[in-house]
Amino acid sequence: MIPVPSNVRVWLAVGRTDMRRGMTGLALQVQETLHRDPHAGDLFVFRGRRGDMVKIIWHDGLGMSLYAKRLERGRFIWPSPADGMVAISAAQLAYMLDGIDWRNPRLTFRPERAG
Repeated sequence: MIPVPSNVRVWLAVGRTDMRRGMTGLALQVQETLHRDPHAGDLFVFRGRRGDMVKIIWHDGLGMSLYAKRLERGRFIWPSPADGMVAISAAQLAYMLDGIDWRNPRLTFRPERAG
């Protein structure tokens, strides 16, 4: 996993992205389409057409990193294209990368009471 500082801003580039793009192409998309600086230290997350793969670019001050994840089952929850660009927290990104609905994470069990 990317060693992401807890105070970093995470941006979802809504809509579909060509997953054949690498760091340079995605950084160019950040500049031209999202009107943000890809070298500012923010994370930019992109999802492909099928919805089972995301790519993340991040400049840590020393260089650009590219992280890719594909789910074996299921799809990444993604905002509608009308939303433009959406900011989420680092914790929400962690949920997303685990295949959990980051918009409304819930416990799937009830902890037992000590008695």
